[in-house]
Amino acid sequence: MTRTMSLATAAFFALAAPALAAHCPADAKAIEAGLSKTTLGAAEKTAISTMKDQGLQLHGAGDHRASEKVLADAMRQLLNAM
Repeated sequence: MTRTMSLATAAFFALAAPALAAHCPADAKAIEAGLSKTTLGAAEKTAISTMKDQGLQLHGAGDHRASEKVLADAMRQLLNAM
């Protein structure tokens, strides 16, 4: 019974990991959409876009926790500037 439960738990986390990792590109698309609809200045848009690019680079490198943090900071900055 314990072995079955352990295998089921391991399978759950193995299947859930890609779903969580896919969150970063969705955040980046939301940031791009927000940037296209805002009237921010060029410097603010560039700063937010740079943060978005950095988040995607971290995502590509496998550092999803850091990627989510950078992308959340970019979203927060975008929302505060609007």
